[in-house]
Amino acid sequence: MSDLKNKNKKSWTSLFFDPKIRYMNSKKNKNGLVNYILLLTTLVSVITTVGIILILFTDSFHFFEQVPVLDFLTGIKWNPLIEPDLSYGVLPLVAGTMMITLGAAVIAIPVGLGSAIYLTEYASTRFSKIIKPIMEILAGVPTVVYGYFALTFITPNVLKPIFPNIQTFNALSASIAVGIMILPMVISLSEDALNAVPESIRQGAYAMGSTRFEVASKVMVPSALSGILSSFILAISRAIGETMIVAVAAGMRPQLTSSFLKPIQTMTGFIVQISLGDTPVGSLQYYTIFAVGLLLFLMTLSLNIISHLILKKYREVYQ
Repeated sequence: MSDLKNKNKKSWTSLFFDPKIRYMNSKKNKNGLVNYILLLTTLVSVITTVGIILILFTDSFHFFEQVPVLDFLTGIKWNPLIEPDLSYGVLPLVAGTMMITLGAAVIAIPVGLGSAIYLTEYASTRFSKIIKPIMEILAGVPTVVYGYFALTFITPNVLKPIFPNIQTFNALSASIAVGIMILPMVISLSEDALNAVPESIRQGAYAMGSTRFEVASKVMVPSALSGILSSFILAISRAIGETMIVAVAAGMRPQLTSSFLKPIQTMTGFIVQISLGDTPVGSLQYYTIFAVGLLLFLMTLSLNIISHLILKKYREVYQ
């Protein structure tokens, strides 16, 4: 009987003092702590996102209590600050945003895709190692620098000799600057998509007698189409949300115009203008920030959803 008690006592003692068991318990506790920390960081991200969305919808509701949604979305005059001719038609801001985005896309998409194809199919390893750090530096330049570059260099030195009637603040220089800014994104994501295509597909095309251009245009690009299209949409979404470049270089004149040589105002540019501190909190002018911000959020969200659907539909699964 005493031997049995001693054996049980020894087994219970080993649970607390055996090194292997203590190590396993310690490892289990550490894993549990890491899980809780990761869960906490995830919850912080989710709560922050939900809070931003709730604030946008709540304060936008106060705006739409006084301004009909249809008038906001279809009105062609935007003047929420200067009385007595107040008007809340957001179309001039949307048109200005689309002009900047279109101009930036015309620059960034063909140049970015061409650069990605060159780096993956034509460039030597040594040349690629030189170019990639330059692209990373370009991606790290503050956007306000791009804005002043457009205002003080592109407009007077590049565009003015070609278009003498161009104004100091204009959509064209801002479009060029935004296009340069999103260029590294297009190059990097498109290059990653092209590099994800298995080498066997490339070599199989060469074995059938295809030229390097045929391999690039008829084999590699179609195989990486989902990733390439996603890079385009994400870059466009980034251009829509750009703030400092358009605030510095494009001007603050909301107007419906088809000329890139005139000043315009974008949705983000208006948010900067009205957030300077001169607008009373709780006024209708104050709530325009959230109405425009909500529309901007819905636009970028729609583009991200489209990007996800394209990626899901055209994704190639390689073994």
